[in-house]
Amino acid sequence: AAGAGIGAVSALVGIGGGSMTVPLLVWRGVRPVRAVGTSSACGVAIALASAAGYALQGAPQGLPAGSWGFVFLPAAVGIALASVLTAPWGTRLAHRISGPALRRLFAAFLAVVGTSVWLAP
Repeated sequence: AAGAGIGAVSALVGIGGGSMTVPLLVWRGVRPVRAVGTSSACGVAIALASAAGYALQGAPQGLPAGSWGFVFLPAAVGIALASVLTAPWGTRLAHRISGPALRRLFAAFLAVVGTSVWLAP
């Protein structure tokens, strides 16, 4: 139930599922570094399901060339490549930072994301 809820909200709001999966896992007693890794793995499934939904819903008229439904393929490829290339850095950073520091860093990230969503027109 939590996974379905997190996936649905992530797709609607346009954020990664990790912003909700990590706090849930930490609240359930999972070590922060393991919660981040598990959330990253879950994020792949959430992203694929969300992208498939947006791709299947888009009408072909009025969308830029290179779009598959509401998914702009050049941007999707760029984001995927950047994610794959930077994932090892994030993994090393998560293992170097203590659990409490990682929690504070993630809380700050969530505050920035929440503020940007709140301020968006």
